[in-house]
Amino acid sequence: MALKATIYKAAVNIADMNRHYYADHDLTIARHPSENDERAMLRLLTWTLHASDNLTFTRGISTDDEPDIWQKSLSGDIETWIELGQPDEKRLRKACGRSRQVFIYNYGGRSSDIWWQQYQDKVKRFDNLHIYRIPAEANELARQIDKNMKLHCIIQDQQVTMGNDTESMTIEIAQRFPDH
Repeated sequence: MALKATIYKAAVNIADMNRHYYADHDLTIARHPSENDERAMLRLLTWTLHASDNLTFTRGISTDDEPDIWQKSLSGDIETWIELGQPDEKRLRKACGRSRQVFIYNYGGRSSDIWWQQYQDKVKRFDNLHIYRIPAEANELARQIDKNMKLHCIIQDQQVTMGNDTESMTIEIAQRFPDH
């Protein structure tokens, strides 16, 4: 018998100073059985960085044809492709060919640095690709996971503060590519 996804509900208040975006969102996050709490919370974190009424979680980890998060136009074209992890060159090429904008949020401590060393020269040809590094300490967000979460998220410059009523943490997300 196949394991089912674990469902989490999140009421998220977002104050994004960079985009002047201020909104409350009620989200449903389905955590695939092979996904851990840390990755589920990182998906939520990256969702908040691009939050909009049209941004949705996909089947993600359970399918090769979709990113973790995307935004589609009314005609079904992929406007924004957002993926966590360390995609290979074929997946990067596919994402950049199918979407207007691609955002990769690289995490995993030392392994993310090794991935970046291998791919930094290969990604230069993609004009619509943006790669960011989430630091290893962001895994601590998993302490805030709950079946029914109420979170606040403040985004300013490259810092994201996410928390609930009892704790919060600030994470600095560094842009790797393109380097401005």
